[in-house]
Amino acid sequence: MDRRVIMWWLILLLPAVICDYKYETKWFKVPLDHFGFHRNETFNIKYLVNDTYWDKGGGPIFFYTGNEGQIEVFANHTGFMWEIAADYRARLVFAEHRYYGASMPFGDKSLDNEHIGYLTAAQALADYAELVNYLQGDVLHPRYPVIAFGGSYGGMLAAYFRMKYPHMVAGAIAASAPIHMYPGMVPCEVFDRIVTSSFKIASSKCAENIRRSWAVIRKNATSNGTWIQKNWNLCDPVKDSKDVDTLVDFLKMIYETLAMVNYPFANSFLMSLPAQPVRVACQYLSESLTDDLLLQAIGKIINLYTNYDGKNPCVKYKDGNNYGNLDASGWDFQACTEMVMPMCTNGKDDMFEPMAWNFTQYSEDCHKKYNVYPRAEGARIEYGGDRLLAASNIVFSNGLLDPWAGGGILNSVSRSVTAVVIIDAAHHLDLMPSTPDDPSSVRMARNIHKHNIDKWIREFREEQKNKP
Repeated sequence: MDRRVIMWWLILLLPAVICDYKYETKWFKVPLDHFGFHRNETFNIKYLVNDTYWDKGGGPIFFYTGNEGQIEVFANHTGFMWEIAADYRARLVFAEHRYYGASMPFGDKSLDNEHIGYLTAAQALADYAELVNYLQGDVLHPRYPVIAFGGSYGGMLAAYFRMKYPHMVAGAIAASAPIHMYPGMVPCEVFDRIVTSSFKIASSKCAENIRRSWAVIRKNATSNGTWIQKNWNLCDPVKDSKDVDTLVDFLKMIYETLAMVNYPFANSFLMSLPAQPVRVACQYLSESLTDDLLLQAIGKIINLYTNYDGKNPCVKYKDGNNYGNLDASGWDFQACTEMVMPMCTNGKDDMFEPMAWNFTQYSEDCHKKYNVYPRAEGARIEYGGDRLLAASNIVFSNGLLDPWAGGGILNSVSRSVTAVVIIDAAHHLDLMPSTPDDPSSVRMARNIHKHNIDKWIREFREEQKNKP
């Protein structure tokens, strides 16, 4: 057997990274609306706590700013925090974002149009500020240095937490935080160009086959939908052009997600996947393919993404972006209000069908779904965009294999707002549990994080000493 084939079998047989982290689940009451006085309702957000190593006399609080999903997913995959807790004698806190997981203000009705309006980053940050104040004992002079951690949208929130509440947060590790992905700040095609680059690195034929596949899929989905449903093991038939568009969008999401979580080890972060899933997927597309052979290869990639663990009887392609472990149902509303992140493709510099960014159409689609219009400039005005000269004590880390790096901070802004560029890493790999397969650049990034955490804690304690 070819040596390369043997190596691939060994990679596929490696066990996924499994970490048995222990935490206590707690609840904290927050106002429904932090910024108005006409609604006095409150509700509970969930947070997870581990005090195993905590020095209650003054040890730091490592605070994860939860993002779009149930907090347990992030707690179980942010191994960096767990691994350094003993060294710092730190308390670990993972706070759940309102309107995600179990932190629902209106129960099962929370995502209804009449109730979803209090889902904003600013409201979530205010929740976190009140929780941190509570954890500090509601005192004028906090006792414990707080370091915020977050990945992806959570990384954005970690940075914003430090920027908006610097009196509560000593510093922030903002991993894979696309705070430049707002309108006019980066080209709308940057995300899918990086996705395409990841597939080209694995195999140039792979990206070419994917680019060629869209026309073949559309032709066969309308004329031979029964074959596609059977051979791709779809739960629902492809009956009309709307279903075809949904299927194409689902497949595009698969490629984008594979690039995003292209980790060097098997993992179950968003769904169960092998190590280096882009390379595994491209094994099926390493030769020029057409027609049925191309469709069969695409079907194998769909199966890799949706059923690597063998637990799914069929492919729920209509679940779209909600497919997998992360229940991020509320994110679409945020993208339709404040988190407007333009994306486009041209089919030449990327491997996808051409799709222009049309803000007018985007706005109308949002209005139909939620009866709201997006505020394209809202987040940039509120959080500063690339004007971060007044910010301090933030590390922005980005892996160059990560599509979201296109909207990240890749150059240091100042001596205390610094960029860590990780050449061969995917989405916030530096926050994931460490493994022997981690590239040296990731290990180096984690050491830089610890150096900054040391500095921030030291500065906090020096400030405490100098208080009258």
